[in-house]
Amino acid sequence: MWSSIQGGRGMSSQNEVKPHVKRAGWLKNGNPPGNLSKAKRCNAKTRSGSLCKAPAMRNGRCRMHGGKSTGPKTREGIERIRAAHLKYGEYTKEAQAEKKYFRSLLKSLEGTIQEIPDIGSGIDINIKK
Repeated sequence: MWSSIQGGRGMSSQNEVKPHVKRAGWLKNGNPPGNLSKAKRCNAKTRSGSLCKAPAMRNGRCRMHGGKSTGPKTREGIERIRAAHLKYGEYTKEAQAEKKYFRSLLKSLEGTIQEIPDIGSGIDINIKK
Protein backbone atom coordinates (compact mmCIF):
# COMPACT_ATOMS: atom_id res chain seq x y z
CA MET A 1 0.00 0.00 0.00
CA TRP A 2 2.72 2.51 0.94
CA SER A 3 4.87 1.69 -2.07
CA SER A 4 2.07 2.70 -4.42
CA ILE A 5 1.50 5.98 -2.54
CA GLN A 6 5.21 6.93 -2.45
CA GLY A 7 5.75 6.23 -6.11
CA GLY A 8 7.59 2.94 -5.72
CA ARG A 9 10.10 4.15 -3.13
CA GLY A 10 10.66 2.45 0.18
CA MET A 11 10.53 -1.21 1.13
CA SER A 12 9.27 -3.42 -1.63
CA SER A 13 8.08 -6.97 -1.55
CA GLN A 14 11.08 -8.08 -3.67
CA ASN A 15 13.48 -7.80 -0.71
CA GLU A 16 11.26 -9.96 1.44
CA VAL A 17 11.14 -12.73 -1.16
CA LYS A 18 14.92 -12.94 -1.84
CA PRO A 19 17.00 -14.49 0.91
CA HIS A 20 20.40 -12.97 1.61
CA VAL A 21 23.03 -14.32 -0.73
CA LYS A 22 26.01 -15.86 1.05
CA ARG A 23 29.33 -14.35 -0.02
CA ALA A 24 32.08 -16.56 -1.32
CA GLY A 25 35.81 -16.13 -0.73
CA TRP A 26 38.08 -15.11 2.11
CA LEU A 27 37.61 -12.01 4.20
CA LYS A 28 40.23 -9.32 4.60
CA ASN A 29 43.44 -10.07 6.52
CA GLY A 30 43.26 -13.80 5.86
CA ASN A 31 40.28 -14.48 8.10
CA PRO A 32 38.06 -17.33 6.93
CA PRO A 33 34.61 -16.52 5.58
CA GLY A 34 31.63 -17.03 7.76
CA ASN A 35 30.29 -15.53 10.93
CA LEU A 36 32.35 -12.49 11.94
CA SER A 37 31.36 -12.92 15.57
CA LYS A 38 33.37 -16.18 15.64
CA ALA A 39 36.59 -14.51 14.47
CA LYS A 40 39.56 -14.40 16.85
CA ARG A 41 39.55 -11.25 19.01
CA CYS A 42 42.36 -8.78 19.67
CA ASN A 43 42.10 -8.93 23.50
CA ALA A 44 44.50 -6.00 24.00
CA LYS A 45 44.03 -4.13 27.25
CA THR A 46 42.26 -0.86 26.50
CA ARG A 47 42.53 2.43 28.36
CA SER A 48 39.33 1.61 30.23
CA GLY A 49 40.93 -1.61 31.48
CA SER A 50 38.71 -3.98 29.55
CA LEU A 51 39.75 -6.23 26.65
CA CYS A 52 39.45 -5.09 23.05
CA LYS A 53 36.68 -6.94 21.23
CA ALA A 54 37.68 -6.01 17.67
CA PRO A 55 38.51 -8.87 15.27
CA ALA A 56 42.22 -9.66 15.10
CA MET A 57 44.46 -9.65 12.04
CA ARG A 58 47.13 -12.27 11.29
CA ASN A 59 49.50 -10.78 13.85
CA GLY A 60 46.96 -11.37 16.64
CA ARG A 61 46.01 -7.72 17.16
CA CYS A 62 43.40 -5.49 15.62
CA ARG A 63 44.09 -2.50 13.38
CA MET A 64 44.02 -0.18 16.40
CA HIS A 65 46.30 -2.15 18.75
CA GLY A 66 49.21 -3.42 16.78
CA GLY A 67 48.46 -2.41 13.41
CA LYS A 68 49.85 -2.84 10.01
CA SER A 69 53.52 -1.92 10.09
CA THR A 70 56.34 -2.73 12.49
CA GLY A 71 58.73 -0.48 10.62
CA PRO A 72 61.37 -1.03 7.97
CA LYS A 73 63.66 -4.04 8.33
CA THR A 74 66.25 -3.50 5.59
CA ARG A 75 69.18 -1.07 5.73
CA GLU A 76 67.76 0.88 2.76
CA GLY A 77 64.34 1.17 4.40
CA ILE A 78 65.80 2.40 7.68
CA GLU A 79 67.90 5.02 5.84
CA ARG A 80 64.84 6.14 3.87
CA ILE A 81 62.86 6.70 7.10
CA ARG A 82 65.82 8.47 8.71
CA ALA A 83 66.07 10.82 5.72
CA ALA A 84 62.32 11.47 5.78
CA HIS A 85 62.41 12.50 9.46
CA LEU A 86 65.37 14.87 8.99
CA LYS A 87 64.27 18.51 9.16
CA TYR A 88 67.27 20.76 9.54
CA GLY A 89 70.22 18.46 10.09
CA GLU A 90 71.73 20.46 12.96
CA TYR A 91 72.35 17.41 15.13
CA THR A 92 73.53 14.86 12.59
CA LYS A 93 76.98 13.34 13.11
CA GLU A 94 78.32 15.17 10.06
CA ALA A 95 77.02 18.55 11.27
CA GLN A 96 78.43 18.06 14.77
CA ALA A 97 81.84 17.07 13.37
CA GLU A 98 81.80 20.17 11.15
CA LYS A 99 80.94 22.43 14.12
CA LYS A 100 83.74 20.89 16.15
CA TYR A 101 86.22 21.48 13.32
CA PHE A 102 85.20 25.14 12.90
CA ARG A 103 85.36 25.74 16.67
CA SER A 104 88.92 24.39 16.77
CA LEU A 105 89.81 26.49 13.72
CA LEU A 106 88.44 29.65 15.35
CA LYS A 107 90.29 28.84 18.57
CA SER A 108 93.60 28.58 16.70
CA LEU A 109 92.86 31.79 14.75
CA GLU A 110 92.06 33.64 17.96
CA GLY A 111 95.56 32.96 19.26
CA THR A 112 97.10 34.02 15.96
CA ILE A 113 95.19 37.33 15.86
CA GLN A 114 96.10 38.17 19.46
CA GLU A 115 99.81 37.70 18.62
CA ILE A 116 99.73 40.52 16.05
CA PRO A 117 100.24 43.73 18.12
CA ASP A 118 98.61 46.28 15.75
CA ILE A 119 95.44 44.38 14.87
CA GLY A 120 94.99 42.07 17.84
CA SER A 121 94.27 44.76 20.43
CA GLY A 122 91.08 46.05 18.78
CA ILE A 123 89.48 42.74 17.84
CA ASP A 124 87.31 40.78 20.21
CA ILE A 125 86.39 37.24 19.15
CA ASN A 126 83.66 35.42 21.06
CA ILE A 127 83.49 31.70 20.45
CA LYS A 128 80.23 30.01 21.37
CA LYS A 129 80.60 26.60 22.90
